[in-house]
Amino acid sequence: MGGRSAYDRQVEEPQVTGPLAGLRVADLSTVLAGPYCTMLLADLGADVIKVEPIAGDATRGWGPPWVGPEEGPRMAAYYLALNRNKRSIGLDLRQPDGLEVARRLLARSDVLVENFRPGGLERVGLDDGVLEEINPRLVHLAITGFGPDGPDAGRPGYDFVAQAVGGLMSITGFGDEEGGQPTKVGVAITDVVTGLLGTIGVLAAIRSGQGQRVDVSLLESTLALLINQAQNAFVSGESPGRRGNSHPNIVPYETFTTSDGQIVVAVGSERQWERLCAALDLDDLAADPRFATNDARVRNRGQLRPMLAERFAAAPSADWLARLAAAHVPCGAVNDILAAFAQPAARARGMDARIKHPVLGMIRQVGVPITLSRTQAAIRTPPPLLGEQTDEILADLGYDPAAIDDLRGRGVV
Repeated sequence: MGGRSAYDRQVEEPQVTGPLAGLRVADLSTVLAGPYCTMLLADLGADVIKVEPIAGDATRGWGPPWVGPEEGPRMAAYYLALNRNKRSIGLDLRQPDGLEVARRLLARSDVLVENFRPGGLERVGLDDGVLEEINPRLVHLAITGFGPDGPDAGRPGYDFVAQAVGGLMSITGFGDEEGGQPTKVGVAITDVVTGLLGTIGVLAAIRSGQGQRVDVSLLESTLALLINQAQNAFVSGESPGRRGNSHPNIVPYETFTTSDGQIVVAVGSERQWERLCAALDLDDLAADPRFATNDARVRNRGQLRPMLAERFAAAPSADWLARLAAAHVPCGAVNDILAAFAQPAARARGMDARIKHPVLGMIRQVGVPITLSRTQAAIRTPPPLLGEQTDEILADLGYDPAAIDDLRGRGVV
């Protein structure tokens, strides 16, 4: 398709290192938000050491689907999605010697990422005061469900719950009149956004040059991503409802059913509106005072939409997409996930990536969405097996082979 995957770039240009090369991250997080943050840091070149409980990150067992044979080593797709470019050590923090390993690691790290419930780190002997004593320059990212303080600080954090209590579900899905109900986003968007905000917080703290704590929560991230819808509510004094695929402030900006499928049309300016009308052979609509401006179209969307819908239903998707593209009207097919990654644009930008796993063979990955012209981000190593790099990590922390064997024999690692 004319493009190179992130893995292809890494193989062809191994001398290129990411912008965060030399940064060490101790990753004590599990599931999604924290691991997504640390994967982004790892993609950008950081050395991320994934500290897992002896039983492993819970997402190793979140299948199907699985990669690998049922009778042999295998990994859940969920785990594979979030843990490339990391090194894994299995560690029992409840044992004193396990805690000592963690202390050594934190003393040599630049960043700690964790998603313990408030008080969780304190219970294993790593409260904020201890962390500052171990490493005054440490940036500590704490991810919680509802923040480290406040009335809900002790509540566990789950993406689904955050989408509900944070208001996101109230604007997602079709309205009551269409038989709809509040609906979560089809990906764990609150976890993903929390991971993104956590990454920004970590980079800002590193830029400050000061060791400090960074807090992000699922609730705050959900409220933050409401952005324009929240502002609409603040201005109007009314909470917006569910509109399905239509936009609250722009018309037409939604899906339309064609004779053989569905397409999306996103008219973002008056010039685009005029071009849309011309492409649909509905020039009279452009001159109609009910639809002449976006303000008028929003107020009269109930009259306009049936007219547009009737026209779109008269021809197949491919015909409309070709006509709208020629008229420079933003539009697109409604792809499923496999089709989305198969499209030429996705492949050209390296978003459909491959990397070879030493046990599972060639695996497919979502590519790195950040491109830097000189210090490239890349997929360098596959998601690790549980404890795959335990020995090398312990050796780097000053443990000799006999000490490593002793720790393993006592179930510390």
